[in-house]
Amino acid sequence: MAAITPPKYVRQILFTLQGHGYPAYLVGGCVRDMLLEKRPHDWDICTAARPEQVLSLFPGSRPTGLQHGTVTVVLGSRHVEVTTFRTEGTYADHRHPDRVAFVGELTEDLSRRDFTMNAIALAADGLLADPFGGVEDIRDKRIRCVGEPALRFEEDALRMLRALRFSAKLGFTIEINTLLAIQEKAPLAATLAAERVREELEKLLLTDAPETVHPLMEMGLLDAYLLDRPVGGGIWRRLSRLPRRPLYRWAGFAVLLKRLGCIDSVESFLHALRLDTRSIRICTGAEELLRAPLPETPLAWKRALRARDVPCVSCAAEVSDALYGGQSAKALRAVLRSGECFSLKHLAVTGDDLLSLGLRGRDLGDMLNFLLEYVMEYPENNRRDMLLSLAGGGSEE
Repeated sequence: MAAITPPKYVRQILFTLQGHGYPAYLVGGCVRDMLLEKRPHDWDICTAARPEQVLSLFPGSRPTGLQHGTVTVVLGSRHVEVTTFRTEGTYADHRHPDRVAFVGELTEDLSRRDFTMNAIALAADGLLADPFGGVEDIRDKRIRCVGEPALRFEEDALRMLRALRFSAKLGFTIEINTLLAIQEKAPLAATLAAERVREELEKLLLTDAPETVHPLMEMGLLDAYLLDRPVGGGIWRRLSRLPRRPLYRWAGFAVLLKRLGCIDSVESFLHALRLDTRSIRICTGAEELLRAPLPETPLAWKRALRARDVPCVSCAAEVSDALYGGQSAKALRAVLRSGECFSLKHLAVTGDDLLSLGLRGRDLGDMLNFLLEYVMEYPENNRRDMLLSLAGGGSEE
């Protein structure tokens, strides 16, 4: 067992449950991560105790999913999900099973889980329960379904995307029978809620191997969102050159799909996946900027920033460098660090200043735009006296 041990508050929950006669175990991703000698981000516990029994043992806890047997135990500022041993039916709403039956035995609970590496339990005394060979699969860097792969994917088609995401995240190989079942059951992915697909895709894109999105598409797991499946895999490795931020990875992904003719538009593709409005706007704007060569001079960059905004232009620069090479992002950062004016809010005069000169309506707007263009070209002249003089008001004493 890895040297990483659960924190004190987690052990307290395990010992409390066991002390009252309820077997309890750490389970799922936290056990997998400890075996990989990685510090888990979350700690999940499964137990023979029913939800109402867990609530009685830990006052102040929250019944966050009683119908699924889950209670969030609260110890100070710490929160741990504790779930009763259970079996599940099909996932009628594509997120939660349509029925849950509580059981009193650990192996039956582990048998419902997706992959063997996630079907390992750890008791407070350090003993592992591994009825499906998950430890060996972790050692061999293998992703394998618990039980019959096709049935696992029929229960929840999202598990197919999770297999590819875990492969990208952990550097594991998908076992052949699991891989064949993904290819067979790929059409089921079209039944998934867009939000669930988006969440898995984003997690995959943020790994060290975002190019894994290409085999995911080749197998048809995104057919519901694509006009055609992309060909050629090498270019997708360039996504890893992008900063590991959702906005940049989504933009790079969508730009490649658009260039390869796999989607009609970046906007419609990201909207179909239910990305937030801001991300859609920035990614769409970045793709539009990339239809023409990006700026090559500070003045041209300032004009681009004036026409768009900083996040949009920055996104375009990062995507251009990653996909096609160059140093656009560096050039843009130099312009931004200079502090030179590229928007009306940074202009040394305001509309009120021009009103005092007698300018009104369209004349006022035209003058502001003229002055902005002037200071973008001559940044050292972004001074109130100079601009008022140019506007016809002379300099102030």
